[in-house]
Amino acid sequence: MKKTILAIAVSSLSFSVFAVDQIYWGGDILTMRGESPEYVEALAVTGNKISHVGKKDQLLSLKKSHTQIINLGGKTLLPGFIDGHGHITQYADALEQAELSPPPVGKVESIPDIIRELKALQKRLNIKDSQVIIGSGYDPEYLKEKRHPTAAELDAVFPKNPVILRHASGHMLVANSLALKAAKITAATPDPSGGAIIRKPGSQEPLGLVQETAMTPFLPMIITKRPMQKEMSLLKQALDDYAKVGVTTANEALITPEKMEVLNYAAKNNLLSIDIVGLPFYLMANDVIGTGKVKWHEYNNGLKYAGLKIALDGSPQGKTAYLTEHYHTPVPGCTGHCHGFPNMTQEEVNQIFVKAYQHQVQIYAHCNGDASTDMMIKGHQFAEKKLNTPGIDRRTVIIHSQVMRPEQLDSYKKFNFYPTFFTNHTYFWGDAHMANLGAKRASFISPMASAKKKGLKFANHNDAPVTPISQMMVLWSSVNRVSKSGVVVGPNERVSPYVGLQALTSYGAYQYRDEAIKGSLEVGKLADMVVLDANPLKIEPLKIKDIQVLRTIKSGKTIYQAKL
Repeated sequence: MKKTILAIAVSSLSFSVFAVDQIYWGGDILTMRGESPEYVEALAVTGNKISHVGKKDQLLSLKKSHTQIINLGGKTLLPGFIDGHGHITQYADALEQAELSPPPVGKVESIPDIIRELKALQKRLNIKDSQVIIGSGYDPEYLKEKRHPTAAELDAVFPKNPVILRHASGHMLVANSLALKAAKITAATPDPSGGAIIRKPGSQEPLGLVQETAMTPFLPMIITKRPMQKEMSLLKQALDDYAKVGVTTANEALITPEKMEVLNYAAKNNLLSIDIVGLPFYLMANDVIGTGKVKWHEYNNGLKYAGLKIALDGSPQGKTAYLTEHYHTPVPGCTGHCHGFPNMTQEEVNQIFVKAYQHQVQIYAHCNGDASTDMMIKGHQFAEKKLNTPGIDRRTVIIHSQVMRPEQLDSYKKFNFYPTFFTNHTYFWGDAHMANLGAKRASFISPMASAKKKGLKFANHNDAPVTPISQMMVLWSSVNRVSKSGVVVGPNERVSPYVGLQALTSYGAYQYRDEAIKGSLEVGKLADMVVLDANPLKIEPLKIKDIQVLRTIKSGKTIYQAKL
């Protein structure tokens, strides 16, 4: 039910009525405060914070000569969107990679299409012989051939360049012979723990496809160290793209030493137009936890290191997510009942929990399968027993939380685990999940409605560059859960638009421990806001993805405005 705050809220004398810089009125101002929709007539900004909310006439009476009056013209003002999980530096890197996604994102529908896009990139960037060519976003589910490309197919066209194709999930890649050679992968190379090198039938020769930890030798080719000026140019493009969709807090959920250097440089030089919440990868744990090299939980010129990222398994669409029940369709490199596999041992998980909990560092764990979620629960229990520290607000975040069992949500509630869901999967891979997992498990992917009933504060995300940056698409998928073929994947897990927005605002802020400064339009909080051309609560649910962002405001400053 629509409610309106009748009185002006004033935080303290620090917000002088003589210093009001902006007043917004004339549209739906949805505060996102509380568990039901609440509207105010007007909102005022002083400096970088919200200083007043309340009745239009009372706020307009605060106008001074310098005050900017913004008439929303019937449009909708919301808190700025919070990216529940993503990879903004990887998104920046992808700006210099071939776009290999299928429609509607890209134009790739076959292996020849992949070759075409790689050639176009080679020409556009003037890539010379011996230089690496990278493409990202291919998905065999949507290729006419219904399979991964091979090294031989890439060799035939690019005999003088290492070529790497990154799968849409980010959890596997295809390399040609020169890239395999540079990574020192041969027929004699054993599968690493937590990874797989797919072989030619009847042979130990690599076919080209490598999965999970087997990708590690390719990282020096993928994470190239560019001149810092070039890094900043790509990062700025990424920041601008995020601002265009209303994101005021982005995420980099797999920080390597190279990307930490990039982000630290950007923060030091005041180059971040939106906030970035960073998560160093767990392989850096000994360097960043307890050493004083990282100051946790505090923003520094827009950059905050919030916690440690661990990755326990792969992707359900790539069939590397670690499941208790087997996949229903064939899995590359596996015969019989295939369950995927973990990327870490339980002992490794246990020790990471102990180290992080000892130093009050939040854990963010990638878990797509229910078996990997079981490992997280065991890790938490091990650390709490060893440290004997019950009752601490750990706020452990389980990234994706896709293929779950209903009782695992009870464990989330018990142990203060919080999911950041990936409801876009119901659109982009919903049909594949129905085939790979069966209707029962597929229908419980990203179980947002069930989590809401448990009282969990969940976020939602697009995992850019895995799916396109579009918060309205994320909202649309949580409300509708419609696949590409039009099938509703889990109708009982659909949520209301308001609940979907909570996952992008107030609940997202909570997971990052930012609830005191972000996530809702309240006095004293940062003036991080977005203006939409329609109210998601009042539009036909299937049209939500068509809503446009008109303006994005970060700390009171407009950083994006649509050209009308």
